[in-house]
Amino acid sequence: MSVLDISLFAKGGPMMWVLLALGLLGLMLFIERTLYLHRGQIRSTAFIGGIKNILAKRRIVEALTVCEETPGPVAAVVKAALLHADDSADVMRFHVQEAAVVELPALERRLASIAAIAQVAPLVGLLGTVLGMTETFLAFEKGGNYATASALSSGMWHALLCVAGSLMIAIPAHLAHHFLSGRVRAIVRDIEWSGNEIMKYLLTEYRDMGPANGRAGEGGAEAGK
Repeated sequence: MSVLDISLFAKGGPMMWVLLALGLLGLMLFIERTLYLHRGQIRSTAFIGGIKNILAKRRIVEALTVCEETPGPVAAVVKAALLHADDSADVMRFHVQEAAVVELPALERRLASIAAIAQVAPLVGLLGTVLGMTETFLAFEKGGNYATASALSSGMWHALLCVAGSLMIAIPAHLAHHFLSGRVRAIVRDIEWSGNEIMKYLLTEYRDMGPANGRAGEGGAEAGK
């Protein structure tokens, strides 16, 4: 009998349905998180370089538009810095950190559920094993010295298949959690680097260029009067 034979599932007992539900749930969560993090991760170096080129032309409104049209937390943090480009360093840093704090929970959402599936699946398998062994000993008790192999095999199947099924779910779930956590850490590093880089640019090079538009331009006009 092949290990992949579908009939083995039925021999695993009721706990196999619980394991199947955990496996499907974990798969859906992994796919959703992978797609979400893929959309949220951009080439931060190229993005910041493009924003700097736009700001070098004194087009801060265009830079804000680019941030709004770009998905992901990096663009949101850069947008927060641009909105407070004329404020002090402390005020700008506060709003950049606030934007990052808002974005972080969305990145980590549902990762704990995947970790929980990886931890619970072996326990469900252990429960199935205990129930299977209980069924085996019950068959021994009823059959006495004449207990047949077929009467005993049902409980053993339950025990072994539940262990195998739980491991087949727990191992990929652990790997999925590790993979997604790595993606989140990479995005967090991009957020930190992008926030620091755009703040440094706005507080030094951008302000050294002099007034351009908005409040700075209006102030220059009033001074001329």
